[in-house]
Amino acid sequence: MGLGPVDVVIIDFPGNKFNGQIAPAIAELVESGTIRLIDLLFVSKDADGVVTTLAIEDLDPAAGPSFMSLDVSFPGTLDKDDADEISDDLAPNSSALMVAFENTWAAKFTDAIRASQAVVLDQFRIPAEVVNGFLDIN
Repeated sequence: MGLGPVDVVIIDFPGNKFNGQIAPAIAELVESGTIRLIDLLFVSKDADGVVTTLAIEDLDPAAGPSFMSLDVSFPGTLDKDDADEISDDLAPNSSALMVAFENTWAAKFTDAIRASQAVVLDQFRIPAEVVNGFLDIN
């Protein structure tokens, strides 16, 4: 079976209010086989605009225990170049979490497309906030 499509999600934490509440949701998706966690990268920008990155393997176990327990398949896939790409969009005194994951749920679909000798012309994702607002879902 081939790989499913890979997404990279960038989550902004204004005011550096980063917490570990996202980790259990990621762990649940990994355990259920819905996604495979490719890599995580933590990016922060201080009040002076200096950008710092931390890979999951560099986290202090006391500071990120919920993330340390996640099974990352390809640590180092996300790197400083990726952080540099988002640093202009990151406000001073804020942080972001970059999460790269394979949509393992879609691997069979991807294989079926390939077996049909078909080609995906395009793919896009509509953020949940946009859909919820459009459909007026709370």
